Amino acid sequence: MGTKCSRQRDGEAVGVAAGDSHDHWAALTASFLGWTLDAFDFFLVAFCLTAVGREFQQPDKAVALSITLTLAFRPVGACIFGLMADRYGRRLPLMIDLIFYSAIEVATGFSPNFTTFLILRALFGIGMGGEWGVGASLAMEKVPSRWRGVLSGFLQQGYALGYVLAALCFLFFFRRWGWRPLFFLGGLPALLALFVRFRVKESAVWEESKHASWADLGASIKAHWKLFLYLTVLMMAMNFASHGTQDMYPTFLQRFWKFGPVERSVISAITMVGALIGGVAVGLLSDRIGRRRSMILSLLAALLVIPMWAYAPRLGLLVIGGFLMQFFVQGAWGVIPAHLSELSPNQIRGFLPGFAYQCGVLLAGSVAYLEAVLAEHISYASAMAISAAIVFVGAALIAGLGREKKGIEFAQT
Repeated sequence: MGTKCSRQRDGEAVGVAAGDSHDHWAALTASFLGWTLDAFDFFLVAFCLTAVGREFQQPDKAVALSITLTLAFRPVGACIFGLMADRYGRRLPLMIDLIFYSAIEVATGFSPNFTTFLILRALFGIGMGGEWGVGASLAMEKVPSRWRGVLSGFLQQGYALGYVLAALCFLFFFRRWGWRPLFFLGGLPALLALFVRFRVKESAVWEESKHASWADLGASIKAHWKLFLYLTVLMMAMNFASHGTQDMYPTFLQRFWKFGPVERSVISAITMVGALIGGVAVGLLSDRIGRRRSMILSLLAALLVIPMWAYAPRLGLLVIGGFLMQFFVQGAWGVIPAHLSELSPNQIRGFLPGFAYQCGVLLAGSVAYLEAVLAEHISYASAMAISAAIVFVGAALIAGLGREKKGIEFAQT
C-alpha cells in the first residue's frame, strides 16, 4: 500500500495515495468499458424487442417483461459482487463478473424458446448488477477528488455509449443476420477481464480499510442502514427517470412514428450522443456548484423538454427533443457515481452504492412493462410523457432532501 500525503490547493485539502495517482486512468477505462458493454448487451433487447416477440410469438409487453426481469435480478449481483469487493478487493470480483455476464449474453443468442430467453435475461441481470458497484468504487477511489464529478460523468456515460453501440449494431447487422448473432458480440467483455488482470492495480483505499472478517463487514453494513434506505429511494427515482425514457423509446419510435430499423437506430443513437455530452457537462458542473444542485437543475430542465420529446409535430423537433431529453436525464445521472461514492464509507463502498443502486432498479424495474400496458389504452407518447413528468419531479425532490460530501477525501491521512 502506498504512503499518503495531503496538500492544499485552492483552499481545499487534496489527498493523494501514492501508487493510485499513476493508474487511475487504467481503472477508469476498465470500469467505463465494463459499463459500456453491460449497457450494450442490455439495450440489444430494447432494439430487438419486436423481433424477439415475432419469433417466440409473444406480444410487446411479454418481451418487455424480460427487461423487467433483468432489472429485478440486478440487486442479486450487486449484493454478491459488492460483498466480495469489500472483503477481497475490487479487481477479482470485477474480473469474475465480466466473464460471467459475457457467457450469459452469448447463451442468449442460442435461446431455444421464450422461457429459456427469460431465464437467461434474469441471469444476465446478476452480472449487470455486479459490474457498476465494483467498477465505480474502484474508479472513484483512484481518480483525483477535484475532478471526481466530471470523471464520474464520463464513467456513467459508458451506459450511453453502450446504447449507441447497440443502435449501430442493430442498424448494420439486424437486417442481414437477425437478432440472435447480435448477442454473440456480448462475449467481448471477457477480453476486458484480461485488461483488468494485467493493467489495473488494487485500490489503496480498500487496502487501508478492508475488513478482517465477514462479521466485521456485516456490522459496518448494519450500522449504515439509514443511508442505505435513502440511497435506495434516490436510485429508484433516478432509474424510473432513466429507464422510463430509454427502454421503450425504440418501440415508441416504431409504434407511434411507424419508423423502420434504420430510423429507429439513427434517432436513438443521436439521443445517446446527447447523453454522453450531458453526463460529462453536468458532472463538470457538479464539481463547481455541488452534486445535488446539479442533479435538480438537470431534472427540472428535462421536465420542460417533455412536450417536444413526446409530442413533436415534425421529425426535426423529435430529434432535438430526444437529444435534449437524454442530455438532461443522463446529465443528472453523470453525478451519481461520484455522489454515491462520496456518501458511502470506505469500509463498504464496494457494496453500498452498487446494492442501493440495484435495489432502486428493482423498485423501478416495472417501468417498461407499465408503459407498454398503458400504451395499450392511450398512445405511446402519452404513456411515456406522463410517467416522465411524475418521476422527474419526484427525483428532484428526493435529491434535494439528501446530503452531499462533494470533494471528500477517501484516503486516510
